Formats: sequence, structure tokens, C-alpha cells
Amino acid sequence: MFPRQINDNLWILGNDYFHLYLIKGKNAIALVEMGISATVNIVLEQLSSLEAKPDYLIVTHPHSDHITGLNYLRHSFPGAKVITGKGAGSFITHPKAAKSMIAEDLHMIESMASRGFCCRRTAITSVPSLSGCKVVNNGEELNLGDFTIRFLEVKGHSPGNILVHIPAIKTLLVSDSLGNHYKGRGFFPTFFTGFKDYLTTIDRLEKLAPMVIGLAHNGFYSESKEIREIFQSARKAANDVKTYIINDKRSDDDILQDLFHFYYIDELAIYSPQNILNCCRLLVCRINE
Repeated sequence: MFPRQINDNLWILGNDYFHLYLIKGKNAIALVEMGISATVNIVLEQLSSLEAKPDYLIVTHPHSDHITGLNYLRHSFPGAKVITGKGAGSFITHPKAAKSMIAEDLHMIESMASRGFCCRRTAITSVPSLSGCKVVNNGEELNLGDFTIRFLEVKGHSPGNILVHIPAIKTLLVSDSLGNHYKGRGFFPTFFTGFKDYLTTIDRLEKLAPMVIGLAHNGFYSESKEIREIFQSARKAANDVKTYIINDKRSDDDILQDLFHFYYIDELAIYSPQNILNCCRLLVCRINE
């Protein structure tokens, strides 16, 4: 199933849980998303099968499940330029974030192994380096030779969050800006830095009228009906959580525990319980702000 070719310029790499996107232009190649330590080997094998050596490594945001594969990939492609958004570097160097990122990468390796995925890399022992990376601004473009990709700075999910828009093929690689997807069951909403910003981002992306949507986890869509439903589902998931939190008169701790038990199943169980508990805590905090 992977690598999966979408058109002459775009492939999906990785696996169902973690999607990375390969964009091939006439003069340059970009890899979007860095995955985790556990996905590095399969991604390298997939790149080799496509005879592709990335010129650019694009970090969409600095959460552990999107960046802990970076150093391994950077080592494999030493000439590649790393691209990131404003604020990503300061986020991963915060002592608290660094400690949790290292622990989470180890947990994800063990989770993937328990699901039958061969993980031949050890977990990270230090946070990925963003030294020497190029920090892009909203609307900045990168010419790959015969077409350009455009970077969108988006808010609501994470500091340093950028998305990739490919206007020529009406494609949006949205990372986690619509939430974390459960196959056939909608989204775990991920408005960790702001509820209003998160909904504004969903509206903004929908107005671009993409014909192709690439999620970072469990989903790629190219049918107009599916794309409409994806935006509706992402918006509904966020509003449902808001309504639930506002209407529940119990303590915040009781509410976040219920959210955790509701969401910590299936695909989301790859992550550590502490990680998803902290995510639910952020959802409660953002609504109460």
C-alpha cells in the first residue's frame, strides 16, 4: 500500500498511522513530515524504491510524532535543507517539552512493535536539532522546478505550525490542523493552542477549495464529497468537545478523565496515556480560557 502514488508529483510514504508526503518537482524533491524513529527505516526503504533523495525536509510542527525522525533522516540526506515554522525551535528546546518528547518516542516505538511493525531504530536520546534550518513565513513559496509549493502559517494546534499548499494540483497537506483522525470515526480535536484559532484555520483551509487533502494520520482524500465531510467532521468534533466541557458542571479533572477514556482507543492508543491525558487537559484549558 505504501509508497502510494497520487499523481506525477505526489506520493504518500510511511504507514496508516504516520503519513509522510513526497513531492517531486523537475529540479528538486521535498519530503513533508518527519515521522518518528519507528518509521525511519520503512521511509528510507520507500524513498530508495522511488530513487528519491529529498532536497528539502519540511517539519510541519514540533510535536514528537512529527519530528523525532528528523535527525535520522537528516543524517541520511546530509545535503537536504530543513524547513520549519516560526516558534518550532524554541518549543522543542524547552526542558519540559524535551523530556516528554524523548519518552514519547520510546513509547511509540514499543507501540508500533506491538502492532507488528518492524522498528530497527533506537529511540531518540536528545531532541532533534533545528540548527541551520530555514524558517518560512506565511505565503512563502518554494520552487521545485516545474511548480511551486506554498507554506501556510496556521494557528490553533501547535507553535511553529506550517502547512503545505500545492496550488497547481489543488492539494493541501494539512498535518494535524483538522485533528487526529480515526478511520471511519471522525476526529480527536487538537486545538491545543487556541479554540477560536483552530476553527479559523479549518475555515481558512476549506475556503482554499482543495481537491486533494492529505492528513498526517490515517487519511488521504481526493473525492469532493469526502473532502466536504472531512471539514464538517473536524469542525463538529471541536464544537462537540466545547459543548461537552461547557455543559458539564463537574471539576476539570473529572471532565478531562472522561475525555481521555472516550478518545484513548484505536489509533490514538499508539501514544502514551500521559500524552493523551495532557492533550485532554489542554482541550479543557483552551475552552475555559
